[in-house]
Amino acid sequence: MDNFATGFLLINAIAIIVLPRRWAPLPFLIGVCYVTRFQRLIIGPFTFTILRMLVAVGFARVLIRCERLEGRLNGLDKLMLAWAGWMLISSVFHKDPSAALVFRLGLVYDACGIYFLLRVFFRTLDDVKNLCRITAVVLLPVAIEMLYEKVTVHNLFSALGGGPESPALREGHIRAQGPFAHAILAGTVGAVTLPLMVGLWNEHRRIAIVGMISCATMIVTCASSGPILSAIAAIGALYMWHFKDRLRMVRWLAFLSYVFLDIIMKDPAYYVMARIDLAGGSTGWHRARLIQSSMEHLAEWWLAGTDYTRHWMASGVSWSPEHTDITNHYLQLGVVGGIPLILLFIAILLKGFSIVGHLQREEGQLPSGAQFMIWALGASLFAHAVTFISVSYYDQSFLFIYLTLAAIGSAGSVIRI
Repeated sequence: MDNFATGFLLINAIAIIVLPRRWAPLPFLIGVCYVTRFQRLIIGPFTFTILRMLVAVGFARVLIRCERLEGRLNGLDKLMLAWAGWMLISSVFHKDPSAALVFRLGLVYDACGIYFLLRVFFRTLDDVKNLCRITAVVLLPVAIEMLYEKVTVHNLFSALGGGPESPALREGHIRAQGPFAHAILAGTVGAVTLPLMVGLWNEHRRIAIVGMISCATMIVTCASSGPILSAIAAIGALYMWHFKDRLRMVRWLAFLSYVFLDIIMKDPAYYVMARIDLAGGSTGWHRARLIQSSMEHLAEWWLAGTDYTRHWMASGVSWSPEHTDITNHYLQLGVVGGIPLILLFIAILLKGFSIVGHLQREEGQLPSGAQFMIWALGASLFAHAVTFISVSYYDQSFLFIYLTLAAIGSAGSVIRI
């Protein structure tokens, strides 16, 4: 960790301690959006990124100020704890349990640290709206840098702590990535936060416009099909606001459409992603084949994951001789902790959708104009759920899924769901 990162950490650590509770999430967003994952501190077997160190400071703040969750643990909180529990327990089934436990401790620390800290910081729906406004402002410099990166073929974040100096090039398209580990992840952040910006439209129109332009810029400059599809999913979910009283019919239509595709297609229906290429150079076939391969090798990983996936695909990854490129967040969880971990994670997502649905039916208990903001949170969660089919969050971008879940969990606690 260099001098810039040290100074950056100290400033944001102080900010976490001294800022009012509703502004406490700001240093975490800054830590994710303005520093790369290569700025880190290694202590024994443990690796502490800037974000992980900020989480530790966040817990110190909570203890110093005697802050706590609003109300009791709700269903979403308990599912997060159950997911974390199986994540740790599953390490005993691997060939090197101690190394597996260290790796899983990092994942649990990341997920539960961010989720529960933000649950503490969000006590009202106004806190959630404030978070969305903060996110819009924080993403603006990232979008500007990615546009600069696209034009000049130079990543400014490379001077601030690692990462490539020049962005990747595919099929003649420059793929800006900003501070993130890959262009797809940078564009994905723009896509999944887009609904949050739209949710501000009724009450904070100017900041909503800034946020939407920033998100759109990130999506376009990353030059990847995945984020475009994620944005389409997000926009489609927002549009479903007009049919919120007929969602059961919409879900059945979606299910029957998938069944119909499975019947008429020679390959399984999920191979439809292999035929989509919106930005050039799409690897949709790889993602579809990965799903099929995981099913073919189900016996190897279904209970608690596996330590070897290299034989699943013809291609591997440069960072490990044991694994292939698991470009699917659900399957990545399966590799770590088997089907139980996948099911617990899906249960978390479903509980989030359930809370959004319950809140829509409790109009009388909600502040004026809050319903659409909550729907926007659900649309963001849906964008994440769709994105997970083709992207695994392996850098600091994971913050945005737990941010969304924490906002939904806190909104639910407002009316005791």
